[in-house]
This record gives sequence, C-alpha cells and structure tokens, in this order.
Amino acid sequence: MTPLKMDGSHILSTGSAVPDICIDNDLLGTILETSDDWISTRTGIKERKILAQHQSIIDLATTASKQALDKGFLEAEDLDLIIFATSTSNDLFGSASQLQYSLGAVRAAAFDITAACSGFVIALMVAHQFIQNNVYKNILVVGADTLSQWVDWSDRTTCILFGDGAGAAILQQNKTNDLLSFEINTDGSEAKQLCINHKRNFNNTIGNDQLTNLPSNSHYQPLQMNGKEVYKFAVSKVPDSINKCLQKVDLNSDDITWLLLHQANQRILETVASKLKIPTEKVLSNIQFYGNTSAASIPIALDEAFSTGYICHKDTIAIAGFGAGLTWGSIMIKWHAFE
Repeated sequence: MTPLKMDGSHILSTGSAVPDICIDNDLLGTILETSDDWISTRTGIKERKILAQHQSIIDLATTASKQALDKGFLEAEDLDLIIFATSTSNDLFGSASQLQYSLGAVRAAAFDITAACSGFVIALMVAHQFIQNNVYKNILVVGADTLSQWVDWSDRTTCILFGDGAGAAILQQNKTNDLLSFEINTDGSEAKQLCINHKRNFNNTIGNDQLTNLPSNSHYQPLQMNGKEVYKFAVSKVPDSINKCLQKVDLNSDDITWLLLHQANQRILETVASKLKIPTEKVLSNIQFYGNTSAASIPIALDEAFSTGYICHKDTIAIAGFGAGLTWGSIMIKWHAFE
C-alpha cells in the first residue's frame, strides 16, 4: 500500500460526551467480589460512566457532534457526510440516520461502520478516501458505544472494564494533509476471543412440522472476552502496525509526539509503548476515568488532548485501534493548526 497523498484531509475540530452517572470501583465492590485495588492494578480503571435509563447513544453522539461543529465554526447543514462508528446501535439497521436527523444535517448522507474498538480509526480512513477523491468536503466522523448495556453485571471479568461515551471529529478538505499513512488488518479466526454472539431460538409450538424452524425471540448474548488472548493479540499486533505506518512515510518512533491507543487496559498501553521505545510521558491515557468505551475511546482522548493544548501545530500522533473481529488499525497524523 502506498502512502496517502500529501493533500486532502485536515482534522478541523473535535468533541466528546460521556454520561453523568459515574460507577467507581468501590461501588462495584458492593455488588461483586472485587475491590478498587484489584481492578485498578490490573486495568488502570478507577471509574466508568454509564448511560442513564432516559438516555440513548444518539444523545451522546449528538452532544459530541455539536461540540465539534461549534469548535469548527460550522453548521450542521455544512456537513456532506456522517460516518457513525458503533457496535451498539440502538437500531439493528443502524443509527447514523438518527444522528443525521438529530443534528439537522439535512444535506448529509449517513451510514454506520461496525468495527468495535477499531471503528473510529477505520471511519477516519474511509472519510479520508471520500475527501481525496473530491467527493465530499466536510465529513463528521463519530465513534460511540454503550457497552454497559451488553455486559453481564455479575461477571467481574468483563463488567469492570466497560463504560459509555461518544467522540467526534470533523475531517475537512484542505490543501495541507494531516493523515500521512494507515494500516488495517483482520484475523477472523480469532473472533471468538471478543464477541457478542447472536442466539437463535426456534418456535416448536406452532404444531406444523414445516414451520418448526421459524426463529422466535432471537437475541444477543452478553459480551464475552478472553482477556489473556486479547492482551497477547494487542501487544503483538499493534506495535507492528504502527511501525509499518511509520515506514511508509520514512519516520521512526522517535518522531512520534504522542501515542494514542484505544483505551482498553493501562498495561496494554504501557507494553505497546515499551515495545516502540516511546516514553510514558508521550502516551495519552484517560482510561482511569472512563474505562473501555470501545469506538469512543480514541476520539474522546483526542478531543481532550486538543482541548487541553497537548496537541500542537505539526505534532505527529500515532493512533491505533484494536479489538473485536479481531481487527486492528493504525493511522499516522501530522496535525496542522493553520496552513
């Protein structure tokens, strides 16, 4: 794969949103055989934000998107396309159209990408292709997930890890390109290591042998994860993916200003950084406050890094998402504040 052309896509602005309900480790310890020390030492997570009963994923995505629009001095009508990366859509057919309506983005086409924790990175890659092909000028890329609704809250191996949230970025056509190179990979043979399986039930009460195979009350099971295998996968594949991105544009790990990984586990962040020989002070991490927010984790951290002034003109940011599928993807960004 050749490097991306050096013109086209600029990250104009970002936004993020998380629910108000905060579940800290001590509170989880009142319903599970666990403790703050047990959770935080193994994951780095201290608390997570959980969607309220009256809220939906569209509420979070709308708030994050409006922030990005306001910061970019754009109106919703200026958007040409909305790409909504989520694996927890509130409609099995997708929720991008609901987000489009919520924003009032009447000119924008909209579609969903389902790639779990890699979703936002993949959505950025897709948006970049539309811009490079001169199809669209202003694209809203949203990563949002509400996995609190899909975990078994009696299973301490999974429920302690996940929180809800949404992050957004506006990619705009520009003479100066921010997106330098990318890598994307899939290993479907290991999909069982992290999944939300669909279970089919069949109606055997109709009394007609020809109709006994009609599905009835089919549903999705709670999230299942083999933590050890996911850890081994992440610390093996992600450094290699980032190195390939660097090689495509004749850079090395010393050129990286910030390393932004999917916020899955603090140990993963530290191990990947160590393998790349990147000092810990260059690793962006907010996992202690939000847990694993799946497709939302990278854009939330990106928005916080921009908002706090961590990311400056011509900084080089290595971004990598990884998770269910199993999928992983990396993208190299050199951000230009003006030009």
